Amino acid sequence: SSKKEEEAVFLRKKITLLRAFSLLIGSMVGSGIFISPKGVLKHSGNVGVSLIVWFACGILSLFGALCYAELGTRITKSGGHYIYVLETLGPLPSFLYLWAEYFAIRPANSAVISLAFGNYILEPFFAPCAAPVPAVKLVALLGHKILIQILNSFSPNSQVVSWSARLQNVLSVIKLLALTLIIVPGMMLLAQGHTENFQDAFSSQSLALDKLPLAFYAGMFAYSGWFQTSFVREELVRPERNNPLAVIVSVVTVILGYMLTNISYYTVLTAEDVLASQAVAVVTFQRLVSVIPILVALSCFGTMNGGIFTFSRTLFVASREGQWPPLFSMIHIRRHTPLPAVMLMLPLVTAMVCVGDIYHLLNFFSFSRWLFIGLATLGLIIHRHRHPELPRPFKVPLFIPVSFTIICLFAVGMSFCSDPVYVSIGCAMVLSGFPVYFLMITFLSPFFLVADYLTVKLQVLLEVVRQEIRTY
Repeated sequence: SSKKEEEAVFLRKKITLLRAFSLLIGSMVGSGIFISPKGVLKHSGNVGVSLIVWFACGILSLFGALCYAELGTRITKSGGHYIYVLETLGPLPSFLYLWAEYFAIRPANSAVISLAFGNYILEPFFAPCAAPVPAVKLVALLGHKILIQILNSFSPNSQVVSWSARLQNVLSVIKLLALTLIIVPGMMLLAQGHTENFQDAFSSQSLALDKLPLAFYAGMFAYSGWFQTSFVREELVRPERNNPLAVIVSVVTVILGYMLTNISYYTVLTAEDVLASQAVAVVTFQRLVSVIPILVALSCFGTMNGGIFTFSRTLFVASREGQWPPLFSMIHIRRHTPLPAVMLMLPLVTAMVCVGDIYHLLNFFSFSRWLFIGLATLGLIIHRHRHPELPRPFKVPLFIPVSFTIICLFAVGMSFCSDPVYVSIGCAMVLSGFPVYFLMITFLSPFFLVADYLTVKLQVLLEVVRQEIRTY
């Protein structure tokens, strides 16, 4: 029996507490803390309010992470936001999320991180001038494609998950080292009495309250990643204990690190300097630490790794639930990874990197992402009411999901005033899923025979089969 299980094709439980912690830290501490300070400061108007926004975004992320930790103990499937919306609110909202996630949220998010990777790799070579945009985009695409190639090609015999997790462990250490190299010199300068940049920190001249939702988006982007373990729930070792523990420790660690990092930025740079730079960390410490750009680029690389690793699980679960083509619920027979799901993102990320600008892309995908995260935590409240009999090894006070849901949905509504064009495009992308959903359910059954024929041919080509052992 154990030999049969060893040879069977399924996603194995290989993510330990340390690997879960590394996945969360590695996904949160990515490009965000190195590019978001400019976005937060620009939309909050002054240094004092921007620091309050950073702290508030951290507490809000902790609230969201606690809600997801409870959802992860109630709903035992992988799939993150998608599976939580499906199980609590039903198939239509979950399909709309899936539609927006594939066509808007995830490719735009990956494009932002890839562009940050390109910026940080090239900025030292072109300083004091800005790196040429085509070169940044080329390096961004190269980094993304190398990572997909690594995830798909190496470590046969079911070692891909272990290998990817080990890479994430190493990159997480590098990320924390990068933050330390930014924090320590800044704190030393602050201790020497360099507080001039904090004079008039709450100046009301440039305060922009109507733009605060965009400051919130930029700050929450830097913390985004607290939900990553929910995408790989079936692959976690002892998820009832390890998931809440990893989530709480990692989010608190990141809040502390981000607050100290921002104080360091403002100790070294004036508000005008922060707003003038595309790569804040490089400009801050060009005179102090020359290794920072490489560490930041590796940091972005780790976030890309975490994002590709977890998003492929969303498509895998959606396909298993019957809301995505069946090919994407199949696993490579030797590497034991959802190969078709990993490969599917490449064309859209390439398109968004080619046409996009970091800050507009950020507003574009943030609308859809926070709408559905708000709906997932609303779903937790509904699920509690409908199923009081379910065992709850981890439970959060009711005010946490209620306040998190209200703030998310309020910020989503307010963002229409702040950046109407890009937010409207994001909204239209979500709404365009309605006709697709009803077409799929009602009219497309005659075409399923053609789809089955293509699935069989691609199965042979990609060497993939359905999961042979149920993992939830």
